[in-house]
Amino acid sequence: MPDAEGDPDNSQEALDKRRLAEETRNERKVWYFLAYFLFGIHIVAFVMIYAVTHAPNK
Repeated sequence: MPDAEGDPDNSQEALDKRRLAEETRNERKVWYFLAYFLFGIHIVAFVMIYAVTHAPNK
């Protein structure tokens, strides 16, 4: 029966590894979202600067 006692520890360890892997994936997704968001903000800012500097004078 030593194998039966080892199973809960192994399953808990596997659950912890799986949870850590999922947390790592979620964290990576958050960083990607933040990077794309900041990149998009800069693109919008550059387009607005271009539009203001090239606007016709009245």
